[in-house]
Amino acid sequence: MRLLLTISDTLDQVLAAIAKLGAISGLVLVITVCVDVVTRYLGAPKPFGLNSTQLQEAEYWFHTFLFTFMIGWAYTKNSHVRIDLVSSMFSARTRLVIEMIGAIFFLLSFSLLGIWYTGQYALTSFLNDESSKSVLGLSNVWILKTALFLMFVLLAAAAISQFIKSLAAYLGTTRDGKTTDPFGVN
Repeated sequence: MRLLLTISDTLDQVLAAIAKLGAISGLVLVITVCVDVVTRYLGAPKPFGLNSTQLQEAEYWFHTFLFTFMIGWAYTKNSHVRIDLVSSMFSARTRLVIEMIGAIFFLLSFSLLGIWYTGQYALTSFLNDESSKSVLGLSNVWILKTALFLMFVLLAAAAISQFIKSLAAYLGTTRDGKTTDPFGVN
């Protein structure tokens, strides 16, 4: 079990490192929106030779990167929605079983389907050298579509990590003298 917990810790560290890219994407998104608003409503020139369409498309690209890079880490930090009203009625062991079932049968299965379909989607975009539907838009749309693929890979990694932590907690395995708790209580 210690090997599995080491794998879980490694996955969590990788997800946390990748989440920093998401934080940077969020900052760049805010700056991009501000630049878009200022240039549009005050008539200031667009930076870096961009036009309005490219600037607006960059906004949803950075929004996509924000979610893509943060989603797996957020799941490992229990930042997702839970129905606490219902789950509070269950024992800790029952919540762990529900978490394991959800992580493997729902989230991991969903992620694997997403990996399969978005992988083909991104590959087709790359092979066709897809560009924006707008003549003035951004090129290399395959980068954006590859981000969707990566999002599902990160979700799958998070599902595996949470499953391992839940299993360890269910079995009563300890790490450094503390009970492993995927819900962040201990």
